[in-house]
Amino acid sequence: MWTPEEVLLAGALWVSSGPHPFFILQRRQGHGRGGGLSGLLVGTLDVVLDSSARVAPYRILLQTGDSQIYWNIACGSSRKEITEHWDWLETNLLQTISIFDNDEDITTFVKGKISGIIAEENRLKPGKEQEEDSGKFREAELKMRKLFGMPEEEKLVNYYSCSYWKGRVPRQGWLYLSVNHLCFYSFLLGKEVTLVMAWTDVTQLEKNATLLFPESIRVSTRDTEHFFSVFLNINDTFKLMEQLANIAMRQLLDNEAFEADLSLPKPTKTLKNVSVLKRDLDARAKNERYRAMFRLTHDERLDGHTDCTLWTPFAKMHVVGQLYISNNYICFNSKEEDLCQLIIPLREVSIVEKADSSSVLPCPVSISTKNKMNFLFANLKDRDFLVQRISDFLQRTPDSSCSETTPLIGHLASSNVASSESVHRGRHYHPSLSTAKHGLLQLYHRDAPEDLGPKAMKEKMKEEAWNIHFSEFGRGVCMYRTSRTRELVLNGIPECLRGELWLLFSGAQNEMASHPGYYGELVEQAMGLCSLATEEIERDLHRSMPEHRAFQNEMGIAALRRVLTAYAHRNPGIGYCQAMNIVTSVLLLYCTEEESFWLLVALCERMLPDYYNTRVVGALVDQGVFEDLTREFLPLLYEHMQDLGVISTISLSWFLTLFLSVMPFNSAVLLVDCFFCEGIKVIFQVALTVLHDNMDALLSCSDEGEAMTILGRYLDNVVNKQTVAPPIPHLHALLTSGDEPPPEIDVFDLIKSSYERFGSLHSDVIEQMRFKQRLKVIQSLEDTAKRSVVRAMMTESAFTIEELEELYCLFKSKHMTSCYWGSCSSAAERHDPSLPYLEQYRIDPIQFTQLFTALAPWVCGGHTATLSARLFRLLDQNQDGLVNFKEFITGLSGMYHGDMTEKLKLLFKLHLPPAVCPEEAESALEATQFFTEDELGERSFLSDHDALQQQEVTPGEEGKDVGEDSEEKKEVKDYKYYLRMWAKENEPKKETIKDLPRMNQEQFIDLCKTFYNMFSEDPLEQQLYHSIATVASLLLRIGEVGKKFNNGSKKSETAAAAASAPPSFSASPLPPQEGEQPADGESYDAQVCRALAEAQLETPAPQTSDEETKDDASVSSYSVVSAGSLQCEDIAEDTVLVGGSEQRQGSVLDVDWSITFEQVLASMLTEPPLVDYFEKKGDIAAKIAACKAQRAVERQMSSTSDHELSQHSS
Repeated sequence: MWTPEEVLLAGALWVSSGPHPFFILQRRQGHGRGGGLSGLLVGTLDVVLDSSARVAPYRILLQTGDSQIYWNIACGSSRKEITEHWDWLETNLLQTISIFDNDEDITTFVKGKISGIIAEENRLKPGKEQEEDSGKFREAELKMRKLFGMPEEEKLVNYYSCSYWKGRVPRQGWLYLSVNHLCFYSFLLGKEVTLVMAWTDVTQLEKNATLLFPESIRVSTRDTEHFFSVFLNINDTFKLMEQLANIAMRQLLDNEAFEADLSLPKPTKTLKNVSVLKRDLDARAKNERYRAMFRLTHDERLDGHTDCTLWTPFAKMHVVGQLYISNNYICFNSKEEDLCQLIIPLREVSIVEKADSSSVLPCPVSISTKNKMNFLFANLKDRDFLVQRISDFLQRTPDSSCSETTPLIGHLASSNVASSESVHRGRHYHPSLSTAKHGLLQLYHRDAPEDLGPKAMKEKMKEEAWNIHFSEFGRGVCMYRTSRTRELVLNGIPECLRGELWLLFSGAQNEMASHPGYYGELVEQAMGLCSLATEEIERDLHRSMPEHRAFQNEMGIAALRRVLTAYAHRNPGIGYCQAMNIVTSVLLLYCTEEESFWLLVALCERMLPDYYNTRVVGALVDQGVFEDLTREFLPLLYEHMQDLGVISTISLSWFLTLFLSVMPFNSAVLLVDCFFCEGIKVIFQVALTVLHDNMDALLSCSDEGEAMTILGRYLDNVVNKQTVAPPIPHLHALLTSGDEPPPEIDVFDLIKSSYERFGSLHSDVIEQMRFKQRLKVIQSLEDTAKRSVVRAMMTESAFTIEELEELYCLFKSKHMTSCYWGSCSSAAERHDPSLPYLEQYRIDPIQFTQLFTALAPWVCGGHTATLSARLFRLLDQNQDGLVNFKEFITGLSGMYHGDMTEKLKLLFKLHLPPAVCPEEAESALEATQFFTEDELGERSFLSDHDALQQQEVTPGEEGKDVGEDSEEKKEVKDYKYYLRMWAKENEPKKETIKDLPRMNQEQFIDLCKTFYNMFSEDPLEQQLYHSIATVASLLLRIGEVGKKFNNGSKKSETAAAAASAPPSFSASPLPPQEGEQPADGESYDAQVCRALAEAQLETPAPQTSDEETKDDASVSSYSVVSAGSLQCEDIAEDTVLVGGSEQRQGSVLDVDWSITFEQVLASMLTEPPLVDYFEKKGDIAAKIAACKAQRAVERQMSSTSDHELSQHSS
């Protein structure tokens, strides 16, 4: 590596090797041969100080004259690399610089030349991110790859100096945090410590301080715990570790690989020791906080933020806070919590201008909106740049033709109605639908008489309070949001304003305004499609609030169907989950269809993340957070309820349905109001309050059922005494006991009590607790999946539980590796969460070959990759280019635990289509022969199969069967007969050895090559070679005999066709040759013996003469193969090549030659060495251990001394 930099002390800790007039080649002390104590000290110093000499122990210095300053112009990690640089210098620069008279000119010329080489190398690099990283960081990344054997795809994010506690002894070294791994390296006085841990294996990540480990970070896996301490900035390190662990959990959950953000703005200057990925992750963390703070969509990217003040006309004061600018919004948040928050969509902005500065109002900016609101920001440090950025974003913002405050037109002319009906005819959703203009509650209360009672007056007072608030703070998305807004929400939102405020607080209003017409198009695309999600939706439609009359008719049901189906089509990763129907039905009561759809989007994708996926991970995570909060706030009750196991049972339904399924509707809807305004903290507060109010009764419970009864009765009697809506019967079981009715609990008192007791909960604390629980929940789900897979495979394979668990971990690690180190197909394509656990993870041919090479008992040298590819094609039954775990274990179990017949059958099938593909032919001629032989082999197989069936029918029985068939035709079959036939057809047919097709000569030669490669490293190699050669010779001659019968069969078929004779059944599977009639009573074996005698080959019949027996004995003492047909490279030395009478020459193959599997099996059984070899049971435990240790071996190889490398290269 060329690195022009100044060196003041050339001899310190370096050893020079040979004088030179201009250049000096140096080696680091202690590197290479020996080193002694000085080498240990220097190595330790390099690690502790992060010296580049650790990764580049060789360098070349430029020395000019008597100057004391040297220039390091090149460094290398091995002697081979540095020698290449040295040779280049001697060839290209030595003669040129010798003609210079001035030393300064020599230095300038060499530095310029080296800088030009570096610029050219950077220009040719494919990745731009490499150029942006500092030289020091690129050096650290190179060091990480060398120390831990990582490929180039593994990107380093950052590295830190720290201590790793191994036992009670701290080891000072360096912690490397890459995208997918946590690595640590230490070298102290010859003691080397290396640690590599995948983020997907981390089960717990904590920052703690104890007496033994002061201010340390604990990283836990399923097996061990690791402690790291003595960080310069432990908070920064821990936040980065949290981010990387979160990315890994997302990979386990969704198989989403990490993708670097290539659109980040370039820094004004190169930051030391900060990579592009670190900047990317920092930007992601800021974006996530920004989006969560203002409830914005996932594609919103923060451009920047600055301190400022905002003039609040309602308080007549300037509020100090921060101004945030993103691609679609201008947002403000006060430094004092809940004082003021503001969201201004750029689509609503009409004017941005700089106001006049004054001592009272320095550097002000005025922003006006289309609904005549004006906002004044001041104390902006870089006002001109800020205004320019806002102007740039405004130019990219599409101009909305109509404002969101435009009222919906409710009355249309009759002609317009008629025309709209003709336009919308045939569409599932159109604006003229009742549910497209109003919520269901408004439609059903439209004709009700006006209520003038006290409750109605209370509702009117709430409406008036909100109207006053709107006049003072603004209305719509640009409204000032203050603590007064929250107070009004806690006092209850009027029913007529509920839908509008839900859209405002959730952020769904912004998303709906940004996507006009999206919902209608989605409905048209989704309706009519059939999937698992639509089937579940149809099943749950009539279970969604059946007690409410809005869902007792087709209008409400149809609206619910459209919303749920549209969302399932929009987000197939979630599709549909139970509890979504309950929440959506409540949304439809107060909002139109489109509004309900966007509220559902906000719930599922932002406010309740991962709640409604296939494994309800988000709800399980919050269930764990609730348990931790219970332990913190109610420790006595927590211990008792843990013994009963109640918390995990009750809380899941509470969180999934926001209490809508366990509390009367009119009460639960107030919790939904608070949830949209405050977020998930309200649900935690109310849940803790419910436990607190029932603490005494719960502590006295003796079982889970009693605790469930107490909580159920309590929640059933939470009432809303201020509601004006008619009471809706709650279908949750009324778990009352005795004659005394339970006391009623006012929902407003419950909410107020929750804020008084547990209002200290903060969203940041909840997010931190969520991260901790997410690690635990996802890893627990992975363990559950592994146990399910192992249980399912126990009945289908002979592996032990421990072996199956290890194989599953190896298989899954290969799948996960492809997520971040690339593969021919994306990880998302190979993971389908809707499939059973057995079939979820799948690997491609490259990964399969890696596992096959490491685990298979059949080592075939260079032929292993070919055999692996064939087995992959054989196991890939649906031909999608992927193999799941079940198929993988099926193939592996057959190789390890099958008997000789099963193993030979597998090998036999590996040399037939579909395992063998045409591309494996060595030439176009052989490929042509392959297809020809395939057709002939298939034809002969079919004819043999028909002949075998015909053989089972004797001539005497033929007429009987025909008569029975004619009688059966007269009988009328009932439906049970056809049902039995249909069930019989659908039964999986077990493959027998008779079902295997015949093997042609080319395939047989390939099979023999495989056998020779398999036996090449066996202790009984020579005996196996001798046996397989004998078997091959025998099978070649059997094939020749079969060829004679096939030729005779073809001749007889031709003669029969020429004579136009009617078809008749024969007792023998193959008809005799033309002109030959078998004698009466002559058996099939006798015909074979006669054919063998005519071919002058060895006969299987016992009727042989003494000379033939003698000749056969003399021949069988050698390994016999057919010359010209069996072309193997690994033929043993004692093999005798015998040419047949009809032998082909060169690569010309006999297309009529074929053998069956029964013949192969019978021939193999005659050789005891082959029987012993295939009956031997393999030990997969040793293979698994070797596969797990492979990474350690790779790391050891990557740090091999340069002396060994140079010896190997020489």
